[in-house]
Amino acid sequence: MCEPSKPRLSTDAAIVLALAETAVPFSGSSEDEAERWLRVLRTHGQVGCALQGLGLSEAPLSSAAQPRAIRIIRRRRAHENIVTTVQQRACEFAAERGQGAVGTVDILFAVLENYRGVFDRALYEHGVTRDELLERLADYVPASLGARLDR
Repeated sequence: MCEPSKPRLSTDAAIVLALAETAVPFSGSSEDEAERWLRVLRTHGQVGCALQGLGLSEAPLSSAAQPRAIRIIRRRRAHENIVTTVQQRACEFAAERGQGAVGTVDILFAVLENYRGVFDRALYEHGVTRDELLERLADYVPASLGARLDR
């Protein structure tokens, strides 16, 4: 949940974060985490509409299996909860924009900030680029926010 002085979660954002909490922490790598974020984002809210408009359907996504040794090396520390980190940053993005509620666009920007090129690669593997996605979301994303996340 966002802090009392910060925006509340929209229904779509709450669903995305709840689904992410059940999937992302069990990932074997940052690439797998990014793929799982993509899975939950593609079906909800403005980001889901944009991704589906770009051809990302609800068909199962696949990520390449990695050797166990790589999965162990890349595993997050036990106390590190990426979903909480993303949620807190999404709340900050919504507050900076003066919004009363956190939307899926805020979550997307928090994911982009946390995963950088890893999420870009996940998009690219499904035939979508960051620029195409941001163009689809242009009505919902202020230029100042989008500019901060440029590579």
